[in-house]
Amino acid sequence: MSESIQVTQKQQRKQQLLQQHQHHHYQRQEQQKHHFESSCYLSSKSSVSQQSFSTFKTSSRRLKTSVKTEKGQEVIKLSPLPKRAKRTYLAMDKDKEVIGYVIPVFRASHEEVRGLMEARDDDVTEEGINYVAMRNLFVREAKEAMSVRVEKKTRTVHIRESAERVALSRTMDEWSEFRKKMNPDSLTHHPEFIVKPRGQTAWEGKNVKLHCTVAGWPKPRIAWYKNNVLIDAEAHPEKYTAESNYNMHSLEIKNCDFLDTAKYHISALNVKGESSFFATVVIKRFQEGEEAGPLDPKPHGFCPEYGVTFETTIIDKFEVAFGSEGETLSLGCTVIVYPTVKKYQPEVVWYRNSTPLKPSKWVHMNWSGDRATLTLVHLNKEDEGMYTMRVNTKSGFNNHSAYVFVRDAEVEVEGVPVAPLDVRCHDANKDYVVVTWKQPAMEGSSPILGYYVDRCEVGTHHWAQCNDTPVKYARFPVTGLVEGRSYIFRVRALNKAGASRASRVSEAVVAMDLSDRARLRAGPSAPWTGMIKFTEEDPTVGVIPGEPSDVVVTEATKSYVVLAWRPPVQRGHEGVMYYIEKCMAGTDTWQRVNTGMPVKSPRFALFDLAEGNSYNFRVRCCNSAGVGEPSVATGEIVVADKLDLPSAPGNPVATRNTATSVVVSWGASKDVKQLIGYYIECNVVGTDVWMPCNNKPVKQTRFVCHGLTTGANYVFNVKAVNAAGYSQSSPNSDAVVVQAAISVPGKPSGVTLLEAVKDYMMLGWSEPAKNGGADIRGYFVDYRTVKGDVVGKWHEMHEKALTTASYKAENLKENVSYQFQVRAMNMAGLSKASLPSAALECKEWTITVPGAPGGLHALEVRDTSAVVLWEPPAFSGRTPVNGYYMDIKEASAGDECWKAAHEKANKMKYMKFAGLKAGSSYVFRVRAQNLAGVGKPSAMLGPILAQTRPGTKEIYVDVDDDGVISMVFECSEMKEGSEFVWSKNYKAMTDTSRLTIVNEKGRTRAIFNSPSLEDLGTFSCVATNTDGISSSYTLTEEGLMRLLDISHEHKFPVIPFKNEMAMDLLEKGRVRFWTQVEKSSSACQVDYVFNDVIVTQGKKYTMNFDKSTGIIEMFMDSLEVTDEGTFTFNLVDGKAKGTTSLVLIGDEFRALQKKSEFERAEWVRKQGPHFVEYLGFTVTSACDVLLRCKIGNVKPETEITWSKDSIEIAEDDEEAQKIERQEGELTFNIGKWIIKQEIQEEKGQKKAPAVDVPPPPRPKICKKDAGIYDVFLRDDRGKDKSTFNLTDAGYQAVMNELFRVIANSSTDIQVISTEHGIILYSNVTYCNEELRVGWLHKDAKIAASERVKSGVTGEELWLKINEPTEKDKGKYSMDIFDGKDGVKRVFELSGQAWEQAFEEFQRLKAAAIAERNRARVVGGLPDVVAIQEGKSLNLTGNVWGEPAPEVCWTKNDRELVSDDRYKLKFEHGKFASITIATVTTADSGKYALVVKNKYGTEAGEFTVSVYNPDDDENKEKKG
Repeated sequence: MSESIQVTQKQQRKQQLLQQHQHHHYQRQEQQKHHFESSCYLSSKSSVSQQSFSTFKTSSRRLKTSVKTEKGQEVIKLSPLPKRAKRTYLAMDKDKEVIGYVIPVFRASHEEVRGLMEARDDDVTEEGINYVAMRNLFVREAKEAMSVRVEKKTRTVHIRESAERVALSRTMDEWSEFRKKMNPDSLTHHPEFIVKPRGQTAWEGKNVKLHCTVAGWPKPRIAWYKNNVLIDAEAHPEKYTAESNYNMHSLEIKNCDFLDTAKYHISALNVKGESSFFATVVIKRFQEGEEAGPLDPKPHGFCPEYGVTFETTIIDKFEVAFGSEGETLSLGCTVIVYPTVKKYQPEVVWYRNSTPLKPSKWVHMNWSGDRATLTLVHLNKEDEGMYTMRVNTKSGFNNHSAYVFVRDAEVEVEGVPVAPLDVRCHDANKDYVVVTWKQPAMEGSSPILGYYVDRCEVGTHHWAQCNDTPVKYARFPVTGLVEGRSYIFRVRALNKAGASRASRVSEAVVAMDLSDRARLRAGPSAPWTGMIKFTEEDPTVGVIPGEPSDVVVTEATKSYVVLAWRPPVQRGHEGVMYYIEKCMAGTDTWQRVNTGMPVKSPRFALFDLAEGNSYNFRVRCCNSAGVGEPSVATGEIVVADKLDLPSAPGNPVATRNTATSVVVSWGASKDVKQLIGYYIECNVVGTDVWMPCNNKPVKQTRFVCHGLTTGANYVFNVKAVNAAGYSQSSPNSDAVVVQAAISVPGKPSGVTLLEAVKDYMMLGWSEPAKNGGADIRGYFVDYRTVKGDVVGKWHEMHEKALTTASYKAENLKENVSYQFQVRAMNMAGLSKASLPSAALECKEWTITVPGAPGGLHALEVRDTSAVVLWEPPAFSGRTPVNGYYMDIKEASAGDECWKAAHEKANKMKYMKFAGLKAGSSYVFRVRAQNLAGVGKPSAMLGPILAQTRPGTKEIYVDVDDDGVISMVFECSEMKEGSEFVWSKNYKAMTDTSRLTIVNEKGRTRAIFNSPSLEDLGTFSCVATNTDGISSSYTLTEEGLMRLLDISHEHKFPVIPFKNEMAMDLLEKGRVRFWTQVEKSSSACQVDYVFNDVIVTQGKKYTMNFDKSTGIIEMFMDSLEVTDEGTFTFNLVDGKAKGTTSLVLIGDEFRALQKKSEFERAEWVRKQGPHFVEYLGFTVTSACDVLLRCKIGNVKPETEITWSKDSIEIAEDDEEAQKIERQEGELTFNIGKWIIKQEIQEEKGQKKAPAVDVPPPPRPKICKKDAGIYDVFLRDDRGKDKSTFNLTDAGYQAVMNELFRVIANSSTDIQVISTEHGIILYSNVTYCNEELRVGWLHKDAKIAASERVKSGVTGEELWLKINEPTEKDKGKYSMDIFDGKDGVKRVFELSGQAWEQAFEEFQRLKAAAIAERNRARVVGGLPDVVAIQEGKSLNLTGNVWGEPAPEVCWTKNDRELVSDDRYKLKFEHGKFASITIATVTTADSGKYALVVKNKYGTEAGEFTVSVYNPDDDENKEKKG
């Protein structure tokens, strides 16, 4: 039988298997549900399409094998269906160890959700022909995408399969025609909730079941969500059970716990759309005792999944924060979750005003595993609010909240309002959207006149203003949008000063019809490639639409009116547009408003209406068939503001909260509509500036105003705001001082027994750790009897409050046990009771040692010190208490870390601890001692944090102008009822005769009435009701003496002098006596005294007293012999006196007299031409030696003369050219080289011949320049002379300075290589022959030799090393004499420097050898040879080379060979000759003698020119 090769697809094999398994698979398919994540879409089944599709779906997962039968036919067999692996939700680590359970979180789009839900199998339902066609199309395309396989089949098999395909195709066509006639697609409709799920409240541990009934065709797919997270009931059968029977659906939540409190919603979806509904489930927890408050720790329950109870602690909490617009603000907390479970992390959620935040470009969230951070980028006022961080674990949750305030950015123009906020879009349609916003807190220097709304199309940067006239309402309808485009909006406020900055832009909104928007939200109707619809001719085409209904006015202001209506029922399938008509009240004339273009949206805003007039409105529909009938008119509408301004809020009440905040509460505005919120303003009493407390309106009637100044006095008012504007401000609140609020104190602690007798017991306890902001006014003690495990009722022991932390409980029964508890009281009320004491038996003690001290408390807590005070024990033992021992330890240390603070017993009832560590916490206890021993320790005090409270001030001592000594203490945190209490040695002061206390606001002064040794001790002051603000001052005997001295100075003051009397010499030899006082009054008088005799102003004395500067002066023209003695200034200023003197006698007076005479002579000298600076010398950086002086008071006619060795330098002398004068300065350049030609040119003479040109420049200075130089100044006013001795010491000083300049100008040593060796050199500006230069190698002086030489060439100092070797490596130094110690330059000739220099030396040496020995022509050859034709030419060239070179001759670059014509010879290795017999013109050309050896090649070129004499004669004749 012949075989054929045919290309078949997988579709043919599936169709063959379809007929074999059709009936069996159809029945099984009705009972089976496909997996939730099926890869194909299947919503309903039919007998044909379901089978074919199921076969395709099954076969796509099976392996195919080809088996040959006995007859040789090839049969395709399929492997058994693989079992789908059940999805696991166990979290495993790399070692495959189960570490947790993963809850699948839904994060898919609508299309993915619909695809997942619609992949489930349902009961067999009817389906439309459209659906069959779509599914077959999808299946066929999927099959065509399969791989192609080539198989061999017999012709019989091929014909049979073709016949079966034809039959199958015919059957499909019949079914298609049948379903087309039935057309059930007209029955489809979107899902609809018939019975909606209801919210429920249940106790923990109970089951909750949510029910609903949903109708829709095709049958909707159902999905349940918890807080928008998909619930997978199959993955969590122990927690959820989801059922669906006959359109009734239910979700059962088993064993509910607190975390099941959530918002649940059910979603129903089919090809027509999606519907959903929400239900809230609240799970309550039964708890005994008081209900937990909002700030109490949240409950944590056992987590069975991990077998632990997670406890969450939040530390490093963020506090109330302040920021400004445009800034970046970060909030953060550290979260500790215990115990730690591998790979488990809690969920951190951030909220603003109870609304969860999501990451965006404005909000960044970060969780590092132990710290949660929220960053607000580019703050805006919309970001203001209460921020909450909530940490969710599987055992519960914990949270922390704080308010964030956002201040307005600085305005660009003073007086303009700040930007509006919270711009939102509402009721968006095809060409219309309503924009709303909130008014800002501050209107600027004048009320807001209105607002401008700007729009911008998404994707562009062009902003267009939507309204030409500012709108007063915070709501504006924007029209004229382009359908399908997205827009963003912003708003600006306007007042008389100008426009504000723009607000933050709104979210983007699309101009689109509501029905189109709903279809977009529902998503496409099918997830496959397309949809095939079979429709007949639409009978509604060409029908005029009906009239709209329910035309209403949704908004009406004096600026615009907004209409809304419902589209008509009869409108066909084409789009409908609308015309709006208006009619003045009382008339029948209707006027069309939008004549140019009908609107597409069922909303319309009308502008340009006359304010106060009444109008009727109606709407008509239109389409391509025409305009329909009008709707029912709205009735008369008055164009005016329908929304009134809110009324003023009620009186605000401000109460203290913290040291920087105040709680403000007020009455709500009455009869207010559409309230946006309230703004609170504050004002410091005594100023006119009102500041906003919030920049985002709040709706509650209570607000905490933060960021206030502690101690300042504030008043508050409130104003309400709605879309119409601001209300009137409420009345001002009563003034309130910003201080921490007073609350009831904390509980006392440590109730202990101090002493017991037969019928009474002495009790003691510790003060509360917190006093509630007010001093403890007393205590109340309660008691109850105890018999075994039975306790009685509590009874009060006394009626009046106790003033000490101890109490004698009397009238008790002997041998009966009692328990006691204590309550503290302050001005706010009673605290909670302390923990009951242990059962204490009332029987007499027989203890000999004292009891435990009580009443421990700390004062003056600082970073490194603290003072602890206590009360003596109530029971002193057999003998009186004679001392105390104090123990201390860090709070975190164990009991074994207690250590004694001192060795000897302390007899005082206080002790100051020093040497504490700042920031550490300590606890203290005290033990009392008597002769019998040391008693039990007291109750522990602390922990006390060693930290200086901010703003704490110390007591300081002040002595006023009257000499009164006082101690001053200041406290800025004084509250109502706070007082200053002074004590001495920490005991109440009973003797008031020693001190007088004067209290002012926040300051107290303790004045010593009569300071004496009786006042020595430690004075302390405590500010009550301030949480222990205190300070002390220890007055010692030394300190008292110092204060008494200061007091005496103040009582009997002395005029202080800044300077004692001094003397100055002035020009002309005048003498100035002067002093200066620190301060003086205008009544200060001065007596000028000489040798106890008061002198007055006259010819000899001149006096001056400048009271503004305090300078006192007395002038004398000269000092005479009779002026020797004592000069005194006596000052009197009220009761203050001052004296200062200057004694001028003996040698001191005579020296001063000589100086005075000298100064007078100098003054006389300076009246004529004189030297300001006498003749001296300087050496320039160019090593020029200059003699220089400065002259003054010179006229043009002043004669200036230079001389050397008393010989005047005339103008025509060569030396005169070295003299220069510039701006009162004369210079003489000693080393200047003057060329004779220059001198002659200056004299106007003829230029000298070259022979007269002098030799090279002379040295800068030499021995012949030595001499004595003089400069004379003369004119009719006088003369002056200056001399400089340039000999011996003077000459040596000049040379030393020259050497210094030369030495410092030397450069760093450099190295250069030559063919002979290595040269080290340094350059200087100038080198003098007397300059001493020494070279050292390895710190040893280098001796001159043939191989190593040093010297100077021009300005270069060098050291030459010929034929260097390895021994020459090392450090080289050059010492240049600079007149003192010398200047050293060092060079390290080793390493890379040596290698490079030595390598270069070898290279140059080799190159020099090659240059010396290379082959070259050394002479004998002319450049040009002219020879007559017919003559013989013989040339010989001298050559050199070692080794002897090779020689050849070339003509015109071609080598010549010795023959009969050219005879070439090379003799003795030195002479090369060429002979040309009988030359002809052909021999003319360029010849060369080329020599060559291994070192190089050289050519000696010459030109040979052969001429004919006859030819030359003929040319001359012709010419």
